[in-house]
Amino acid sequence: MQGAWTSLLWFAAIVALIPVTLWLLKRTPLGVLGGIGLGPPPGGSARTVGMLALSASQRVVTVEIGQGADRRWLVLGVTPGGISTLHTMAPQDDVQDAAAATPSTPAASFAAVLSKLNPSRGPKP
Repeated sequence: MQGAWTSLLWFAAIVALIPVTLWLLKRTPLGVLGGIGLGPPPGGSARTVGMLALSASQRVVTVEIGQGADRRWLVLGVTPGGISTLHTMAPQDDVQDAAAATPSTPAASFAAVLSKLNPSRGPKP
């Protein structure tokens, strides 16, 4: 009878150690080593370039992956059911310049559009 309790105690201890071990691997650099894949990649070389919400649960997201000459942009369709790659392309460098040149307030951009449509009625000083 003593042997049964010892075996049951060891079994419970091992079962309790499994989640503790996984938790430690997820929060330490050991989880990334050896391609285990429990943590983020060591380089952290992914960034979101842009996002367009199609509905409350559907989005189109552009993500830049890689570094240097190996950079690629992925256009992803994101739904509650999963993520699918819609397109892969080379990074566009002029997007950052266009974002910097865009007026910061919606009223200023709206006034610029109106002045382009009807140049005789430009924005009032």
